[in-house]
Amino acid sequence: MVNPIDPTATGFLLAENRNMPMHVGGLQLFEKPEGAGRGYVREMYEQMRDVDEIAPLFLKHPHRSARTAGQLVWRPDEQFDIEHHVRHSALPKPGRIRELLELCSRLHSTRLAWERPLWEATIIEGLRDGRVAMYTKTHHALVDGVSAMRLLASVLSTDPDERDMPAPWAMRPGAPRPAADGASPPSLGDVSAQTVRAALAIASEAAGMPGALVRTLNRSVRNETSALSLYAPRTILNQNITGSRRFAAQDWPIERLRAVGKASGTTINDVVLAMVSGAIRAYLLELDALPDTTLVSMVPVGLKAKESQLASSDGGNAVGSVMVQLGTHLPDPADRLAAIHRSMVDGKQGLSSMTPTQILAMSALGQAPAILGPALRMSGIVRPPYNLIVSNVPGPRTTHYWNGARLVGTYPLSIPINGMALNITCTSYDGKLCFGLTGCRRTVPRLQLMLGHLDAELRALERAAGV
Repeated sequence: MVNPIDPTATGFLLAENRNMPMHVGGLQLFEKPEGAGRGYVREMYEQMRDVDEIAPLFLKHPHRSARTAGQLVWRPDEQFDIEHHVRHSALPKPGRIRELLELCSRLHSTRLAWERPLWEATIIEGLRDGRVAMYTKTHHALVDGVSAMRLLASVLSTDPDERDMPAPWAMRPGAPRPAADGASPPSLGDVSAQTVRAALAIASEAAGMPGALVRTLNRSVRNETSALSLYAPRTILNQNITGSRRFAAQDWPIERLRAVGKASGTTINDVVLAMVSGAIRAYLLELDALPDTTLVSMVPVGLKAKESQLASSDGGNAVGSVMVQLGTHLPDPADRLAAIHRSMVDGKQGLSSMTPTQILAMSALGQAPAILGPALRMSGIVRPPYNLIVSNVPGPRTTHYWNGARLVGTYPLSIPINGMALNITCTSYDGKLCFGLTGCRRTVPRLQLMLGHLDAELRALERAAGV
């Protein structure tokens, strides 16, 4: 059976090219259970590979033809090859985190092929401390970051003694069954009718769009935070990119960020953005490339699934955004944090008057210049709508296990795009905030230095807040 692909997912698919793969990824680190033998990693790989039945989400791939009137649809893969999607790899000696991040950088650089389901997973051994890693990547058309975290959490357990736990892509007991083999695809009329019904549903919810657009534009013209940005400066980050990636990752105790937020009257997310602001400022100062005006970050805002019915473990995307002024022109870390807090409050107030569908539509307008500028070869002519992307995806708060292997860290890899060469994504897990920095290998030199700047900025914020 085929199903139409929603407009947001279609946008991710059509925006993709060799230099701009549109998949998100994740790096998970596991400690082996006590008593694990020498063949443990091979056994873990085989457990991930040898599943009885694959969940429908992980069987579908994009397709279009005359039969679908050129419209992109999801179609199940009738020649699914699990060994193409689930792989086993090993690090070269000395097996440091450096070698692991380099392997993830290279894996994240390659584009997923449309003729197969849009996901891959690699079980990685060879870390000298004995831990096991798993790198996964999934096309953003298939799931957003929130859905990806939900899928991971659904196969983990808080019980270290629990076994027989499924792989994330395995069919779960009681889940909806895929269509029977040989079922005839819907006719062109069926596909068109589904599209019309979806369009009418969106249109009815977006009836207030003109007013919301006017309010958003007014805020943007006044240089206030909204879903649109008109004031981002040009930086070295805002150039066309290559297809090669560099990935850097580190985590910090959430309690340290919470203490800064409590002392300063701000949120943990504000502190995350302030860490990024100070780190970017230091990084650009080293390169003599810091603009006189503040950098602007696009910050995704997850919409509640019960309101939008768009985000679920079945995939899909339900993400709005605000454009936050990072205060990178301010030398004092406390001033940067205060500016970011004001900007976030303004942005949330602007979104509070919109429905989830209006937020999605407005955010799409905010994204359009980032995609259309490079596509129309206007990157050097028009200002970038924002300078980088910073997102924070919530994850499990307690220690989790997969068949006895303790999950000790989870680090997100995301999507740089033409004109936006750096993407910073954070995931919370078990009392830690795990940062994943994904950048174009050529456009963002020495990306790993940003980790030191992030650490230094957190210490500076602690001093400024008196904690």
